[in-house]
Amino acid sequence: LKESSELVQRVYMDITPTPKAEKTGEKILEDGFAIAGAAPVFTLQKKFVGVLYGGVLLNRNFEIVDKIRDTIFESGALYKSKPIGTVTIFQKDVRISTNVLNEDGSRAISTKLSSDVAETVLKNNKVFRGKAFVVNDWYLSAYTPIEGVDGETVGVLYVGVLEKPYKDSLFWSLLLFFAIALLGVLIVGVISFRVAERISRPLLCLAEAARKLGEGDYDVKVDVGEREDEIGILSKVFNDMVVELRESHIALKTWTEVLEEKVEERTKVLKTMQDQLIQTEKLAGIGRLAAGVAHEINNPLTGILTNASLMYDDVPEGDPKKADLKVIVEETLRCRKIVKGLLDFARQSPPQKQLLSLNEVIEDVITLVRNQANFRNIKIVLELDPLIPKIMADKDQIRQVVLNIVLNAADAMPNGGDFTIVSRIIDNSYIELVFSDTGIGISEEVKEKIFEPFVTTKKTGTGLGLSIAYGIIERHKGKISVESQLGKGTTFRIILPVVKDERQA
Repeated sequence: LKESSELVQRVYMDITPTPKAEKTGEKILEDGFAIAGAAPVFTLQKKFVGVLYGGVLLNRNFEIVDKIRDTIFESGALYKSKPIGTVTIFQKDVRISTNVLNEDGSRAISTKLSSDVAETVLKNNKVFRGKAFVVNDWYLSAYTPIEGVDGETVGVLYVGVLEKPYKDSLFWSLLLFFAIALLGVLIVGVISFRVAERISRPLLCLAEAARKLGEGDYDVKVDVGEREDEIGILSKVFNDMVVELRESHIALKTWTEVLEEKVEERTKVLKTMQDQLIQTEKLAGIGRLAAGVAHEINNPLTGILTNASLMYDDVPEGDPKKADLKVIVEETLRCRKIVKGLLDFARQSPPQKQLLSLNEVIEDVITLVRNQANFRNIKIVLELDPLIPKIMADKDQIRQVVLNIVLNAADAMPNGGDFTIVSRIIDNSYIELVFSDTGIGISEEVKEKIFEPFVTTKKTGTGLGLSIAYGIIERHKGKISVESQLGKGTTFRIILPVVKDERQA
């Protein structure tokens, strides 16, 4: 087989260094890239006598790439002296036939494929579509692998369109858009200035009238003549508003006077509640006195009563000492009765029930205590259901229960905290009140007997408050319970029955 010297010259080329191409160290290309075909040869008697083999060398074969370009793109289309459409055949990663031009206008043969495209097409045998840098410019490109007879990727076919015309077209479109927008803004600005100038004079009158109105002149009026346009309508609306404000001002003064009367009435109610709070403190004092008396006096009284009774029985009738001993026994019994009376002070009278709102009772108690010194660092949150029905209960006794729990919560949070009160309806038959604090909590040992008399966690407490509360709730056919953890806080729950068909709107 003898090759033409012309073919050898077409194959041989020095590889040109190319920006963004992979640096492999190859400097020359000495082998060729051809399209070949073969067909069997038979005699007239259909006897096989040989093979006809032929091929076309693709190296520097510009006719084939130009034919592909002219088929896909408009023939001879240029943009700034550069072809818009380009086609290239690569032998491996070297351009052997192309109509991509160098800066000097020559065909960019012997230049190399960019590294990112080579990675996708040659190494991964995948089609590359997208923006790619081709020799000296950016193209919107497609690269597809060319496989040999054994299935191995031996080259690449590239078709691309120059990106710059589209970028320039986009730039000029945006520039035109901004120019039109700027012109529109200028036109609108001129028109707006003329319209504003026409409107500004009556608006200045409105502004002056509004200033006088703000200073309390409710007799001000805007006069813009017989105008029927928007300014005229605005002036009429303004004048109507002034009339309404004048009437509202008069009504507000009237309501202020009424409010002052209501505040005075409310103050009287608060004074009454304060008196009740003082009475509750007095009861607590009596409880402390009762505890002291029981501890300090009851045992000596028992000894005196026992010995005096024995001496009275031993002294014969007619002895003058017998009368004295009788006085001692009787007075000792009276002291014992006084002590018992102090210890039984927590026994409340039967509840005087009336239809009342538990929410109102809670709000009254919070209003009474909110400004006391020990509540200043406590955040009180009321989550009261406005739809809970009224119940039949003794208002004073229920207030005493709520007040006792509220005061206990304040004592449990000496450094401040959160105190939440919740009211809600349960099964349309019961109302639940929940009092939760974030105080020091109650130990399990104390919690088990917290409602017993004289059980307390406070140094100065008597332990009678919750016992009284327990008795009141029991007499109202309700239940009271406690949940607590040391260091986390305490929650008291009160459940009271409701009166059927007695609901608030």
